[in-house]
Amino acid sequence: MKLPIKRLTQGLLETIAAQARASPRQRQNYNFHDLDDRVQRFLNVLQPGTYVRPHRHRRDSEVNGFEFFLVLQGAIALLILNEQGEVLQIERIVAHGETRGVELAEGTYHTLIALEPDTVMLEIKEGPYDQTADKEFLEQFPSEGTIEAQHWVKTWEASV
Repeated sequence: MKLPIKRLTQGLLETIAAQARASPRQRQNYNFHDLDDRVQRFLNVLQPGTYVRPHRHRRDSEVNGFEFFLVLQGAIALLILNEQGEVLQIERIVAHGETRGVELAEGTYHTLIALEPDTVMLEIKEGPYDQTADKEFLEQFPSEGTIEAQHWVKTWEASV
């Protein structure tokens, strides 16, 4: 009898990284969870140049809005922003560095910058996933896929 386990293998990382490189967004998720699971567990592979629109997570009172990021491969910069969109703090999270993971409190505006190709993060947050309520974006930042979005990526990359 084969036990029902899910494996995180180097082959899986390479497959998702190739998908991220081929994606117009320059990133790709791989879920270990089902969308209605109480705990979201997924890989997020980011390539340099990807734009993650600044956002925060707010949950109902019975759900904890934290996010936990663990870098398994590569490096990211986590930028913490205030409501005006100003960068308050930059955290470098590196797979083989001093800081390899961080937990971000609910309601914290943030964005991510991929510092190395094929950067892989394991993200954990409380679910279930609800696309309509998952993120609250900072309105002054543009949507993905715009020239303005790429301007912000270059600006943030220069600051890290």
